[in-house]
Amino acid sequence: MERLGLKMRILGIDPGLQVCGYAFLETEQNSEKLIEAGVFRTSGGSSIEAKLNQIAEDMDCLLERFGPEVVAVEQLYSHYTHPRTAILMGHARGVILQRCAQAGVEVKSFNATRIKKSLTGNGRASKEQVQRTIQTLLVLPQLPEPPDVADAIAAALCCANSLRIVAAV
Repeated sequence: MERLGLKMRILGIDPGLQVCGYAFLETEQNSEKLIEAGVFRTSGGSSIEAKLNQIAEDMDCLLERFGPEVVAVEQLYSHYTHPRTAILMGHARGVILQRCAQAGVEVKSFNATRIKKSLTGNGRASKEQVQRTIQTLLVLPQLPEPPDVADAIAAALCCANSLRIVAAV
C-alpha cells in the first residue's frame, strides 16, 4: 500500500474458463475506490486452447492498462462430485497466474471463506450478503453484477484489508 504509505493499485480476478470477473481498485489509507469492474468472456464453441489463449491476452491487456501492484485471485473450489470442473478451472487460473508472473506483478490468493469473512465477518455469507456489503463499502448505486464481478471486487477488497493489516504490524 505504497506499502506503508497505504496507497496501492489492486486488480481482483475471479477466474473462469467461460467468464472471468475483474475489478480494479485504488486504495489509500482506509478507503477504497472502485475504478472499473467487468468481465471478459471466451467464445463458447472454442477449444480449451483457444479459450486459454484468450484469457492470456485479456489478462495482458488488464495488466498493461491498469498497472496493478498486486493481483488478488480467488482460489478455486469445486465439490468432489465435479472434479472435471476443478481441473478445467485450474487451467484458467494457471494462465492468470502465469501472466501475472510474466508481468512481474505480485499475486495474493484467497479462498472464498476468507474473502467472505473479510468483508462480512461471516465466512459462510451468501452471495447477496457479499454484494450488499460491497455496495455499502464502495457506495455503489446498485448491487455489483454479475456474480463474477462481485467476486472479483470482493477478492480485491479482501486483499486491501489483508495488506492493511500487514502494514499496521
